[in-house]
Amino acid sequence: MKSFALAFGLGIASAFAFQPVGWWPLMPAAFALLCELINRTGSLRRALLNGWGFGLGQFMLGLNWIATAFTFQAKMPAWLGWIAVVLLSLYLAVYPMLAAGLAWRFGRNKPVALVLTLAGAWAVTEWLRATVFTGFAWNPVAVTLIDTPLRTIASAVGTYGLSAVVVLIGGLVWLATQREFKPAVAGGAILAIAAFGFWPRAAPTPTILKPVRIVQPNIGQEDKWREGFGDAAADKLASLSLPRASQPRLLLWPEAAITEPVTDERRDPRAQILAQFERMRATLVLGPGDTLVTGGIGLTSKDGRFLTGATNSVYAIAPGGRVLGRYDKAHLVPYGEYLPMRPLLSAIGLSRLAPGDLDFDDGPGPRTITLPVFGKMGVQVCYEIIFSGDVADRHNRPDFIFNPSNDAWFGSWGPPQHLAQARLRAAEEGLPIIRATPTGISAVVDADGRLLKSLPWHAAGRIDTTIPAARAPTLFARLGNVIPLVLGFLLIAAGIAAGRFRRYSAANI
Repeated sequence: MKSFALAFGLGIASAFAFQPVGWWPLMPAAFALLCELINRTGSLRRALLNGWGFGLGQFMLGLNWIATAFTFQAKMPAWLGWIAVVLLSLYLAVYPMLAAGLAWRFGRNKPVALVLTLAGAWAVTEWLRATVFTGFAWNPVAVTLIDTPLRTIASAVGTYGLSAVVVLIGGLVWLATQREFKPAVAGGAILAIAAFGFWPRAAPTPTILKPVRIVQPNIGQEDKWREGFGDAAADKLASLSLPRASQPRLLLWPEAAITEPVTDERRDPRAQILAQFERMRATLVLGPGDTLVTGGIGLTSKDGRFLTGATNSVYAIAPGGRVLGRYDKAHLVPYGEYLPMRPLLSAIGLSRLAPGDLDFDDGPGPRTITLPVFGKMGVQVCYEIIFSGDVADRHNRPDFIFNPSNDAWFGSWGPPQHLAQARLRAAEEGLPIIRATPTGISAVVDADGRLLKSLPWHAAGRIDTTIPAARAPTLFARLGNVIPLVLGFLLIAAGIAAGRFRRYSAANI
């Protein structure tokens, strides 16, 4: 149990590499020590246990913000949030466990083999974590490099390939302590070349400056759905959206900025009038040629009479309330936006975290909306932006991605972590990303993942800017997660080969 406790402590220490702390060297340092721990482990069972302990510590601290979400609803006790953090971490730690087990199996007492196998296995298991059971891709270790030149590597190998790079950095340090100087120096030189851009990258696409205003009203979750608060919220949004400009501008509001239905599929005239009222009220701030893009709720009805569901949607609306385009969130949050096994769980008193009795319906996935004047816009609502390789329509590439979010649920750790992951998507895809959130952090990110402008957490304000230029499609944008998966399996294969070569060489000495 001593080695398990050490692995658990390493995992906790590594979580400080994520935002908001951001001490990124802690992550490769933790992997260097994890390599030593795996190498000293005497059995596969203990290696698996140590990998599981490492993951458990990292996830329990890194995901502490989940507990905050439970404080904004009344149907379940707030302490259940910490139970949720622990239970989720117990499951997520299975993936680091698998990576550590593979590294021990093919690399124990063979340092180069251990490092290569661990790096490749980490890339593959992070992809699995983002895919299995609807996926939970939050905080890949690659995101700790977002403020370093190494983030640009993501445009070639994606997030999970960059996670392998993080492991390799730690592994190279460990190799140096094992007197494996030649592979340590060679690996370091390759990473340095990649980090400082000695490989071709497309220049940003020339673009006409298109004015944008991002609104952050600082409306907290405790007020957002409070009965009668809709008028006050509308006033806040309107005051920050005015005055109108002399030229067309794109006005961006957060996820679910309009809390009453924006569209309603029922044929009931009263329902249609109420939805039209919400659209008209929102667009009173628009001048000629302006476009409002806002989060809102859509109500669905299969027969035109009775409600059957709802959508978490984003609407592009012209003056007069005319809907120009719509995106329905596709990657919904289990227990947040819908309750799995509803008949069973609701019977024992559990509820979803978002208010309302209707579960949200999922949309078709990434799509591009063409806006008058402002070009092609991709949309990813809130949590969707964390899924590498699934944020843009590859057949109709957008000029930028709008990521409206409601991070008011997420405590003090969640919003900066969310922003860091959005920046990583920008670097991968070569697309600028614009975020609007009710309480922060709203931001403008360029096509290289650099943070250009932002509004602080829990502050009302607005950002007046222009849409940054996109780059030509990156290698990752063209091929997606095929690249990191191939890289991961190649590293594993190289680790196995290195281990066998070492064993063969030792046998012939």
